[in-house]
Amino acid sequence: MAATLHQDRPKSLPSTPHPLILQCNQHLGNLEASVATSTSSSSSLFSRKLTGLLALHDCVEKLVLLPLTQQVIVKEGQEKWVDELLDGSLRLLDTCAVAKDALLHTKECARELQSIIRRKRGGEIEVTAEIKKFLASRKVVKKAILKALGNLKGTSKRGKFSPSNKDHQTVTLASMLKDVEVVTLSILESMLNFISGPAQSRSSNWSLVSKLMLNKNISCRQEQDPNEFTKVDAALQSFVFHVAGKSDNMNHLQNQLENLESVIQDFVEGLETLFKRFIKVRVSLLNILNH
Repeated sequence: MAATLHQDRPKSLPSTPHPLILQCNQHLGNLEASVATSTSSSSSLFSRKLTGLLALHDCVEKLVLLPLTQQVIVKEGQEKWVDELLDGSLRLLDTCAVAKDALLHTKECARELQSIIRRKRGGEIEVTAEIKKFLASRKVVKKAILKALGNLKGTSKRGKFSPSNKDHQTVTLASMLKDVEVVTLSILESMLNFISGPAQSRSSNWSLVSKLMLNKNISCRQEQDPNEFTKVDAALQSFVFHVAGKSDNMNHLQNQLENLESVIQDFVEGLETLFKRFIKVRVSLLNILNH
């Protein structure tokens, strides 16, 4: 999908384009390049992409309020591409909400687990029970993310908006707004996959050999994987299945959970601001069409 982000955009703009058009195109181009060239994922990379999305949608919000833009949308109000634009704004809101809810749910469970570890109520038995609750909550989060990703399947690969009015102004605006939707959904989709992490085995019948192999694989993943969500999932599974030495691992778990909470907080702040941007743009579009 990323490889198609640069295609079909009008190459020529009016001789004196509005500065917001230039800004939107610049932010859009930077994000498209980032999506196309990313070979790995990390929380710091997603933080930068969120910052880029905020800058892009700040421009879009201002662009939609321009009289010139409003004239185009009013004139094209009954066109199919305007309906698709509104549908796209709902997809952005829904996807952003799923990511934010998944993060907040994980954060709440992580905090409760940290509290149990700090107090060590009931010792290892209670900590292990709370860890199992956390891992069960992660399964709920992953299921919700999987459903959201299924709903998104194919939507971001749809073609450009196709205004029947082929004047340059209309085509340029429609093309840009479609590209904004595509690159935003692409980044949010990648973030959902990052939050979810790799699928875990559903088998509940663990042999001793399976447990030992799991612990070995978990250690390798913890060393190599930059994904804080995957690291915590792996560390907690290792704690549950380890035969001995759990007390020594509690400080390590605490550190992993603190790192995860920091990442979640950063993501949530970015997504909350982005969500507000999406709402403002959608409200502006609806107001334009209803007046």
